[in-house]
Amino acid sequence: MGKVEKLEDWFSERTFNHGRFADIEKLVAIKRDKGLKVSVCFPTMNVADTLGRILDMIRGELVEKYPLIDELAVIDSRSNDGTIEIAERGGARVIFDDEVLPETGTGKGKGEALWKSIAALEGDIICWIDSDIENMHPRFAYGLIGPLLEFDEVGYVKGFYDRPLNRDGVSKPSGGGRVTELTVRPVLNLFYPELSGMIQPLSGEYAGRRSVLEAIPFITGYGVETGMLIDILEKFGLDAFAQTDLEVRQHHNQPIDALGRMSFGILQALFRRLAASGKIELKADPGTVLRTFRREGEEELMVTTEIDLAERPPMLSVPGYRGAGG
Repeated sequence: MGKVEKLEDWFSERTFNHGRFADIEKLVAIKRDKGLKVSVCFPTMNVADTLGRILDMIRGELVEKYPLIDELAVIDSRSNDGTIEIAERGGARVIFDDEVLPETGTGKGKGEALWKSIAALEGDIICWIDSDIENMHPRFAYGLIGPLLEFDEVGYVKGFYDRPLNRDGVSKPSGGGRVTELTVRPVLNLFYPELSGMIQPLSGEYAGRRSVLEAIPFITGYGVETGMLIDILEKFGLDAFAQTDLEVRQHHNQPIDALGRMSFGILQALFRRLAASGKIELKADPGTVLRTFRREGEEELMVTTEIDLAERPPMLSVPGYRGAGG
């Protein structure tokens, strides 16, 4: 079977709607029968405005009412706006990324926090959800956990959704995901057609089996989601993936300069993976300085940003790592 035919079969069989997994009691029974433990973790950095509502909803529905989640946690990068106190009041276990495996040093970025959380969390299934969602609903958790409980061959689940674009107080029903459509999707179609069926390759909501997550490296910066997709594909194949429709995700849209920095970091990661796999040959290392421009009055100013690519090895290769439960 060719790549295109295999992709079409995968898309048909492994693209779900969250409603399929809305019977939480059934999911809890499957979890218990299989002897699995589920951790849900929110990467946090100064998210006091949204975190409290998120934790109250998830804890109330999926910890207290239905015991689907065994460990509710945040992995924090030293927030200073009250996020920590809100997390503690919300019943979450607070983990500081710079205190996990201190012998490995301290890095920066979301990918660093995710990588460290693998070592700190106790679950056989780990679900990460961004902590800036304004329309939080339990589907953001059970929609990702469900396929991993029902299908033993699934190792990693991505969420997808419609992303309204909010500008100047006006909300358009779609238009978010600009970096996905202008940067990531074209490159995946060019070089990784097996991944071209991923509807939201950069979504911040995903879940995986520990056995998958601990076996791949983690890019610490903007390229973490893209790197995870490519590395899981190359190590476990397309059949390890699934994706779930989570309907709509509302959050604060990034300005264009922030999206430019994100695209730059993601392209660094893509070029590194392409070169490592032999898909392209680089005659020089990609640059690490992004130059953009800002007008002040009648003058154009050059803005220089250093965006370097750092990478963490598979957690299984780290001497201090002890697997689920520490």
